[in-house]
Amino acid sequence: MTIEARTLLPIADQAVSVASEIIRTRAPGVVTAKGDRDMATEVDYTVEDAVREFLSRETPEIGFLGEEEGVSRMGDGLMWALDPVDGTANFLHGIPLCGVSLGLLDKDTSTLGVIDLPFLNLRYSAAEESGAFVNGSEIHVSDARELQSAIVAIGDYAVGEGADERNRPRLALTQELAARVQRIRMFGAAAIDLAWVADGKIDANIMLSNNPWDTAAGVIIAREAGATVVDLDGSPHSMTSHATIAASPGSWPTSWNSSLRRMRPAGPTGTLPNSSCRYQERPCAPPRGPTLRPEGRHGWVRTRAARRKPASLSMGSQLPCQPKPCNQLELCD
Repeated sequence: MTIEARTLLPIADQAVSVASEIIRTRAPGVVTAKGDRDMATEVDYTVEDAVREFLSRETPEIGFLGEEEGVSRMGDGLMWALDPVDGTANFLHGIPLCGVSLGLLDKDTSTLGVIDLPFLNLRYSAAEESGAFVNGSEIHVSDARELQSAIVAIGDYAVGEGADERNRPRLALTQELAARVQRIRMFGAAAIDLAWVADGKIDANIMLSNNPWDTAAGVIIAREAGATVVDLDGSPHSMTSHATIAASPGSWPTSWNSSLRRMRPAGPTGTLPNSSCRYQERPCAPPRGPTLRPEGRHGWVRTRAARRKPASLSMGSQLPCQPKPCNQLELCD
């Protein structure tokens, strides 16, 4: 399917307006546990339902993936990816660092994104080759040139079963960065992390994870604002990447590599090229909440014990990305 992403920005903007009005005007309501300390609120589900319904009317030819209920319809190569309330824990506690994140994927590449932070009155948007904006004004990344003057945001620590093991690289990263950067921040919402790199409020964001509903919108906004967005190995970021790293290009790659050079994705036991570092595959911990199962030639289907099962899940759905189910990260010795 050939559609210029920029032509869909007005539709994405309207969809996000629907979502933000719900977030602004409703209490969290019933809280559903998705796993140990991982939860979704009634507002999460209401927003996802409303945005799905709106987009199914406006763009029936484009697929839809929501964080809470997975794939509800497939498109011909294009897929909307929605996090209805990014920063749910913040939302539950009355912390205004939360919002809605809607991205458009063309296979495994982000081409359009809208992020709205309703309690901060900030709306970020971008489309491929069209620039990045906040509330209609063009934005650019910071001009940071040195680690010691940089503000760096990092992703949340893991919770639940297996968290100790999964947090080893996160703890090591935090410790290493603390001695090198001006300040470390943890905002609790991937959309905010990436949008604020784009807006120059922070200089870099490092997330040792990559879920399409979390990153699809923020990645294109950061890129269009001039950020370098890569995986741990420095390759261009896509929805199949192990991690999400966005930074002011003035500080990438040489400066940031000094803090990330020891982080590697796990794989079969062996030796990394040009390194004495050993790595080995570890079994995955049992998944928390929504999980991924392989189906079809290319894709994964995200499933959950949902209030209802989206009809298309039984139709051999294909996601435009291939998350790696056992991509634990280890700190190499």
